[in-house]
Amino acid sequence: PPGVALGALLTRQRHELEKAELAAALLAEEYRAAAAEPAVHDLVEVVTGGAAVAQRFLQLRLGAHDEVCALVTGDPVVVTGVGNGAEEQAADRSVRYRVVVERSVLDQPSGITELTAALGRDEQVRVVDRVPAKLVVADRSLALVPLASHSSEPAALVVHAGGLLELLSGLFESVWRDALPLRLGASGVTEQGPREPDGTDLEILSLLLAGLTDASVAKQLDLGLRTVQRRVKHLMELAGVTTRLQLGWHAYERDWVARKP
Repeated sequence: PPGVALGALLTRQRHELEKAELAAALLAEEYRAAAAEPAVHDLVEVVTGGAAVAQRFLQLRLGAHDEVCALVTGDPVVVTGVGNGAEEQAADRSVRYRVVVERSVLDQPSGITELTAALGRDEQVRVVDRVPAKLVVADRSLALVPLASHSSEPAALVVHAGGLLELLSGLFESVWRDALPLRLGASGVTEQGPREPDGTDLEILSLLLAGLTDASVAKQLDLGLRTVQRRVKHLMELAGVTTRLQLGWHAYERDWVARKP
């Protein structure tokens, strides 16, 4: 009978059609997902003109929610590390500022005044002899890089999330680790010299490298547990590391625990 002869064939073809429809739906979903991702040319914007660059820079700082990081040169032209009220508004929103300035900024007529104001807002400011490039990074999601231009018209790149942005963030962190902190004292803005661990820090390091726990170290040195943990965190900041394993290596490399004769 036709129902018997063709039934199995029709069922198989119906199953193949359902599989094809499912495959088409999956391909359509992949296509929509790919179309929603930004194209490569959308990851970097080119902004030209002094007013446009200044406006984009202001938007970047005002749009930050957590942190703004900046490298500031002695000739900022349009992009500066301070001024125009954006930092005050950011401070009201608890946005943290970390800024590295070239030493030549300290020699400018308004340099000390602006840095004093920045330190007064509890911004973290450090100084180096020379920064590799002008740079501003907001929330590790957006960066602005002013471009050196031979023409009279300033220009800048606005970099969105991606590998290039991660590279720029890493550049800032590298410069930040090697820079010297600035502090605001009675005599004005001064540099803090390279910090070194004190005797108690070295004792804590030695006991930790010997295998003792934080609690055991605190008991041996008659210190509070929180004091030991705070000092270890301070040592990690000095070494510019994020893990205790790295701290042990840097302690050895810097002769903190094995002083050479």
